[in-house]
Amino acid sequence: MASQPPPTVETEDLPQSEGGKLKTFISILRKFIGVSDLASVRFSLPSQLLEPTPNLEYWNYLDNPTAFAAIGTSDEPLDRMLEVLRFWFTKDLKYVKGKPCKPYNSCLGEFFRCNWEAEDNAPRIDTRNLSNSANGSASASPLKSLKQESRAGSTVSVSQPGPSPAGPTVRISYLTEQTSHHPPVSAFYISCPEKGLHARGYDQISAKFTGTAIKVSPGEHNLGIFVTLERRDNETYQLTHPAAHLGGILRGALAVSVADVAYITCPKTRIKVILNYLEDGWLGRAQNRMEGVIFKYDPENDDKTRIKDVPDSDVLARLSGNWKDRIVFTLGPQAVDSHPPEKQTVIIDLNPLNVAQKSLPPKEIQAENESLKLWDGVTQAILSKQYSKATNVKVELEERQREKARERERKNEPFKPVFFAQVTDKDGRPDLTDKGRQVLERAQKNDWSLEGII
Repeated sequence: MASQPPPTVETEDLPQSEGGKLKTFISILRKFIGVSDLASVRFSLPSQLLEPTPNLEYWNYLDNPTAFAAIGTSDEPLDRMLEVLRFWFTKDLKYVKGKPCKPYNSCLGEFFRCNWEAEDNAPRIDTRNLSNSANGSASASPLKSLKQESRAGSTVSVSQPGPSPAGPTVRISYLTEQTSHHPPVSAFYISCPEKGLHARGYDQISAKFTGTAIKVSPGEHNLGIFVTLERRDNETYQLTHPAAHLGGILRGALAVSVADVAYITCPKTRIKVILNYLEDGWLGRAQNRMEGVIFKYDPENDDKTRIKDVPDSDVLARLSGNWKDRIVFTLGPQAVDSHPPEKQTVIIDLNPLNVAQKSLPPKEIQAENESLKLWDGVTQAILSKQYSKATNVKVELEERQREKARERERKNEPFKPVFFAQVTDKDGRPDLTDKGRQVLERAQKNDWSLEGII
């Protein structure tokens, strides 16, 4: 079947206030009540409702790369799990520090790459000293917070490399490619060879409009983030995503809330985490509460899916807090609230943190299907408030993609990604092709050349 253009909704192509944008957005959403998956429909929004950011740049999980670079530092399995958790709570700072937005839909074969120069200064986690210390208070804890300097102009999408961080740094390289259009799936790979770390996975969401909120869940190919510690005998952690809700639509104040369960498992250390995000009441302000348990489990008989299922004898630590503010943990099976404040240790305080800037390849050497260059015409028109021009450029771009799809269909040639070996994969862990490895190896040397690769 030939590729069909996505449905669009005619709107007045003029600048709108935030309230006007929301009313337009709601009018569009109402046409999709009852649709099982908005993500698979991939309807096209008017340009004035879009954030001028490519989807592949927006989703990266490295909002605070310092936390990622610190994973695997400790020799103790429990401490390494806590390092993974510290990364987990910082990976989406964009929702803590900013507002929800709708980036551009990705095109098949589109790719994005960048580096982060991460500060190598995360406080060391050492629960042995903590448990033996007479003073394990949050205020004195070595886990008080990840200190990251607030930098002027620090945003989710940065068009130029940011200023060099003070102190020692480590380079983290990132590569992602849109590998499937129906369903929309992208593969990603994060590489930090200096620390012996890499992470990978597939990004795919399923979205449904309920009439008052949009529920966003992982798609069938999105099995989470897989973090591998190469220097720990390839110890691998699987971090699954909870469902989230984009609410506040009727109130005119969009906000992300989470009321679901997430899991982190490491079969090699036989340690598992259950994170229970608590549903806010319909009255009063959002609490964004989370409670969790870290415990010993059997990977061959992984049957514990709720916190109350875990026997006290298996519990290593418990967590509690506000996932938009501060998370604390306590050692042992007792509830966090049963411990005095001096026995509660802060694993992460999000308040002093900001979304980290990216280092990007120079525009003149970017490929035509590289996100920032591919969408540059739309981005520049939106930034200059030329919404009619942005819409026209966007329509032309999408039509070119549909023509490429028709040409592949005429030739009976299935699409093959350039940088990843699989379009999708049942175990959720995409492998790099030789070209993908070359791109990341060059990026580690701050070499953005694609000569001889594509």
